[in-house]
Amino acid sequence: MPVQSQIRARPDRYRQELRADARAGLTATPKTLPPKYFYDERGSMLFDEITRLPEYYPTRAETSILRSYAAEIAELSRCESLVELGSGTSTKTGLLLRALLDRGTLREFIPLDVDSAVLTDAARLLAAQYPSLWLAPVVGDFEHDLHAIPPGGRRMIAFLGSTIGNLEPRARAGLLAEVASTLGAGDTFLLGTDLVKDVGRLLRAYDDAAGVTAEFNRNVLHVVNRELGADFKPDRFDHVALWDAENEWIEMRLRSVGDQRVTIRDLHLSVDFAAGEELRTEISAKFRRDGIRAELTAARLEPVRFWTDPDGDFGLTLARAAS
Repeated sequence: MPVQSQIRARPDRYRQELRADARAGLTATPKTLPPKYFYDERGSMLFDEITRLPEYYPTRAETSILRSYAAEIAELSRCESLVELGSGTSTKTGLLLRALLDRGTLREFIPLDVDSAVLTDAARLLAAQYPSLWLAPVVGDFEHDLHAIPPGGRRMIAFLGSTIGNLEPRARAGLLAEVASTLGAGDTFLLGTDLVKDVGRLLRAYDDAAGVTAEFNRNVLHVVNRELGADFKPDRFDHVALWDAENEWIEMRLRSVGDQRVTIRDLHLSVDFAAGEELRTEISAKFRRDGIRAELTAARLEPVRFWTDPDGDFGLTLARAAS
């Protein structure tokens, strides 16, 4: 089947939100920028490279779970429509697509991502691999655009890669509640979560020896330069990865090398960075099984099954709307 033209949830909103987020975050104390702005075409390519690094275990662990249990997930969900939030290249999702197609129920795949370029490339590859599958990519933000996903039959919403860990607890709760509100009778939700483990392994996963994660982190500055006419000098910021034991999450930051002033032309804004001052660009929360169940239950989602890899590094939870 052909790839349906991409549905743009709100084509004008990306830049509006970037302007608002940049102004709010760069004038806050401490300074912040949201991680969704990593993902232009270059950022998506860098992240795809990260997933293949020896230090970065989450993708391998989640893939191993899908290899082992995709058929069981397909049997439990029996979905006609698979929606993937923050889909990226949808590489791992191929294991799920194949199992669902083999089960004989799947008719369509709806990947949602902020990066239209990566969606286009992924959809072309998937169309060649699964010619019987209807593909309807949606360019949008999973925090705001669930309502833009076209209605279908029995549905499974997949949120893989532990991307939910990039949200702070209140935002996670809001997203899970919105997912729950979209699920009808028989619909399911598949959630990938990175699990708490040895801090050294966690830190290496976010600060690899080859420096790819550092370039990925600095890419947010390239995005602000291009989109908002800023004059960040990315090489004047060092990549930092820290473990926050209280919140059980990794923080990625950019640390200013010396005193410097950055001008964001489109915002008519100048921002001063002191030597050593840090700009937080991402959190990546790590989870425990009881905590996952508690967050899902609070959002009126009922866990059905939990799977993990042999090393216990990563978890996949299938849930449905609570009755």
